[in-house]
Amino acid sequence: MVEHQCWHPVALAATVSDAPLAVHLLEQRLVLWRDPAGAVQAWLDRCPHRGARLSLGCVRGGQLECPYHGWRFAPGGQAVNVPALPGFVPPAGHRATAYAVQERYGLVWVLLDDSAGVPDLPQFAAEDEPRLRKVNCGPYQVATSGPRIVENFLDMAHFGFVHEGWLGHRAHTEVAAYQIDNTPTGFIASGCRAWQPQSSVHAQTGAEVAYTYEVNAPFTAVLTKVPDAASVQVDDFRESIALFICPVTPEQSVVWFRLAMNDFESPDERLQAFQHTIFTQDQPVLESQEPRRLPITAQAPVQEVHCAADRSATAYRRYLLARGITFGTC
Repeated sequence: MVEHQCWHPVALAATVSDAPLAVHLLEQRLVLWRDPAGAVQAWLDRCPHRGARLSLGCVRGGQLECPYHGWRFAPGGQAVNVPALPGFVPPAGHRATAYAVQERYGLVWVLLDDSAGVPDLPQFAAEDEPRLRKVNCGPYQVATSGPRIVENFLDMAHFGFVHEGWLGHRAHTEVAAYQIDNTPTGFIASGCRAWQPQSSVHAQTGAEVAYTYEVNAPFTAVLTKVPDAASVQVDDFRESIALFICPVTPEQSVVWFRLAMNDFESPDERLQAFQHTIFTQDQPVLESQEPRRLPITAQAPVQEVHCAADRSATAYRRYLLARGITFGTC
């Protein structure tokens, strides 16, 4: 599947230690742990001996020990010790299934299939801007597909209803025309504008906010917001928000947000609380949508209608079709 050839986030990097951590990705069980060098190991959560979950074991002497028969596996996955046969040297085929793994954006990313090469991670341009502070929010366990969550993130027409008093107001619901431009990795929606009562934690008055959205991977999107300078208390305030999704099953997802902004004074908890408020307004609506899998094909069990305000959503659906994404779609 194409989805297996993409990088996906599976855990906050800070939660991965030398104790095994069970996670799920694309309907597979994985185990994460840090080796003595501090590198993250990401393996199939299944002992190759008798199929026990390695995440129920422990790390001893820098090796992951299976909870069933005590087999030990070195970083990289090779079995190095079989307690029942002290003199036995496990051959190369006695190994755990290991996957490519990276740490970036405060998250651990896993690639399940590198047979077609190792792609770049989804880009978050604000990450390498030293004048912007980075804060992670989440994880959120969401009972819907990854594509439904991305499409909601791109949608401005719901602001005045789902986020009334925060990101929108019923007196300002018009979505003005904006531009969609394809990129090598997806597309950008630019020229988006929305009037918002409180566009960020720093907003002091309602203001028109300039939005730019970018989709650069099937389950990733980035929003850059620039409010009217007179409406916020931080000089030259700007903000980028990355949406990173782990597709657990076709109808279950884990969501993180990474904030980048030129505010180095507010505590993390204040910034996270604002983002938490916004997403938990979205979540019950997201989980109410049927079908949970985003209908993008002519064979979908239902067909959804569109209007001109949905340009980013229809661009996203075309993008998924062109990429051959089927996980979480129908």
